[in-house]
Amino acid sequence: MSIGAIDTGRIEAMVAQLKASAARANPANENPLQAKQATGAVDFQSALKSSLDQVNNMQQTAQLTAQRFEMGDTTVSLSDAMISLQKSSIALQQTVQVRNKLVSAYQEIMSMGV
Repeated sequence: MSIGAIDTGRIEAMVAQLKASAARANPANENPLQAKQATGAVDFQSALKSSLDQVNNMQQTAQLTAQRFEMGDTTVSLSDAMISLQKSSIALQQTVQVRNKLVSAYQEIMSMGV
């Protein structure tokens, strides 16, 4: 399911992956809260970096496709170039929206009283 520019399916899959990793990393004698925090932080960081790398690669590929079309490469059509540019644009918009949601959640958590 997609809400606006955010693909909730990918977010839910990421959360499920983080929970599964936390469950695997939690030995029986360790505090479950500490294990989830430590494992979740590392997994979230790697998942976020992977996602940003994918968006970056998509933008670079789209730019190269557009350049190949502009230089007269007959193997690249206008529609291929435009589709790759639109896909990279949508991926960037999605990344910005996820970032905005994370910043909003962080601000909300920081404003909570303890």
